[in-house]
Amino acid sequence: MFKRICVGALTVLVSVALASCGASTNPQPATSDAASVAEHRLVGADEFATTIGEFDTLTVNVHVPYEGDIPGTDLSIPFDQVAEQSGRLPSDRGATIAIYCRTGPMSTTAAETLKSLGYTDVVELEGGMKAWQASGRPLVGN
Repeated sequence: MFKRICVGALTVLVSVALASCGASTNPQPATSDAASVAEHRLVGADEFATTIGEFDTLTVNVHVPYEGDIPGTDLSIPFDQVAEQSGRLPSDRGATIAIYCRTGPMSTTAAETLKSLGYTDVVELEGGMKAWQASGRPLVGN
């Protein structure tokens, strides 16, 4: 009888331990206002083309020096001057802003700056203009 109780207790103990292995030790706080969470989407050329084709998207080339634009680009703001030139950006922090550079690092820096300024819908072209061209799409002005 004692053996059965010990085996049963051991089984329960092992089950509890295994169940807790998948539990997070740092649970993320729940937020009741999903709109307040800044979103930064890193997308391929196809999704980027769809995004910039939407009438309410602001498309910004953040590459320096200038090496051309993706057709439909609205602004050119150097990646390291986004905060200084924020007056050129929409006052609506929920506006969709699509950004790109030549290969990616400058637009990643710009995306972080936009998020720090409170923009909540930032779309970045993964691989930049190089990926855009590799997908068979042209640049203008280069």
